[in-house]
Amino acid sequence: MVGRRDILLGAAAATGLFAAPAVAETPGGGRPIRLIVPFPPGGAVDILGRLLAERLGAALSGTVVVENRAGAGGNIGADAVAKASPDGGTIGVIGVTTLCAAPSLYRNLPFDPQRDLAPVSAITTGAVLCVVNAETARRNGWTDFPALVAWARANPEAVRMGSSGTGTTSHLTVEAVNRATGARITHVPYRGGGPAINDLVSGTIDMMFDVMPALMPHVEAGRFKPLAVSSAKRLPILPDVPGLAEWGALGMGDLDIQTWNAVMTARGTPEPIVRALFDAVRQVAGQAEFVERLRPLGYTVSISESPAALAARVRDETPRWESLVRASGARLD
Repeated sequence: MVGRRDILLGAAAATGLFAAPAVAETPGGGRPIRLIVPFPPGGAVDILGRLLAERLGAALSGTVVVENRAGAGGNIGADAVAKASPDGGTIGVIGVTTLCAAPSLYRNLPFDPQRDLAPVSAITTGAVLCVVNAETARRNGWTDFPALVAWARANPEAVRMGSSGTGTTSHLTVEAVNRATGARITHVPYRGGGPAINDLVSGTIDMMFDVMPALMPHVEAGRFKPLAVSSAKRLPILPDVPGLAEWGALGMGDLDIQTWNAVMTARGTPEPIVRALFDAVRQVAGQAEFVERLRPLGYTVSISESPAALAARVRDETPRWESLVRASGARLD
């Protein structure tokens, strides 16, 4: 016999009165969100991360705090994101080399980018710029990139190229150039672009391959001389600077290296939270001021169609970066 209590309980269940609580759709449960930048302050990714954090806080009606976790070419920061609580409270700006090249470059990578990171959205695309210390270039007659290569061939290991870390796009690019041209440019890894740039300004190192945002102010001030961009085509912002592929006679006719950054969070983060993060990133990317702050520095805002589309991009591009790692001959512990 069904009593009044059973009827009331059934009605309550039907209306959801006693339903299990829904998964919170607020990233981090309303607490301040950590945005991991896997490089030190002052470099290109740090600039991007801080511009993004300022605007994401407003888009999410909360606070986003930048945390620099530098080292291992960006892997330490990415590992921190991968091992964070899967609640959207930790996100990171992770580069393509970490997502697509690191598994074949490092023998003991502590995380799997495709297994342990949840894609949110790509955020920017940019080419790698080759610059040299302007005074060093004048002294050694480095009027263009072929002149630099000729000098490096004649003076093996004398040219010192600083990068933002071992295994970064900068490192892979110079190794690819060395292999293609027969030059022996020495790679000097730093714990991020900022310290390397400081040493290039002082002349402690001679050149850099790096993304453009942190380099352009020094180019405009005359401290750095731009010699090449890594993309096959010249960039509108630097129409007089050739792409590496223009020097086919040096063996670089098929080089076309471009870098991109993406917002990632921890694997296992509920889909509604990932979607909330995606919507916030898309909102920021649609702000004219954000786009304009990045455009003069060589970054193009590039948003994924969806988190799933970013996951597919990582899968699709990984073989190409694996090939670049093999061509560079680099292998790290």
